[in-house]
Amino acid sequence: MIDPKKIEQIARQVHGSMPKSVLEFGEDVEKKIRQVLQSQLARLDLVNRETFDVQTQVLLRTREQLALLEQRITGLEDKLNAASTAKHEE
Repeated sequence: MIDPKKIEQIARQVHGSMPKSVLEFGEDVEKKIRQVLQSQLARLDLVNRETFDVQTQVLLRTREQLALLEQRITGLEDKLNAASTAKHEE
């Protein structure tokens, strides 16, 4: 979820950049901007930074495990090929 403080900051920036004639409507405009921002951001398929960092670490560990498994398979295949070659030579 998006940090409410960030939404508040964006809403203030948008509100501050509006023409004075619109600003005369006051706080209602800022509230509406905040509501629209929250609504639009909620539609996006976003994750927070903590979840992203956790998933990045999970992916790195998974890649490391995959590399180790690939090495083990290669080693087992080499042993199997060596054993097969030795049997054929007998």
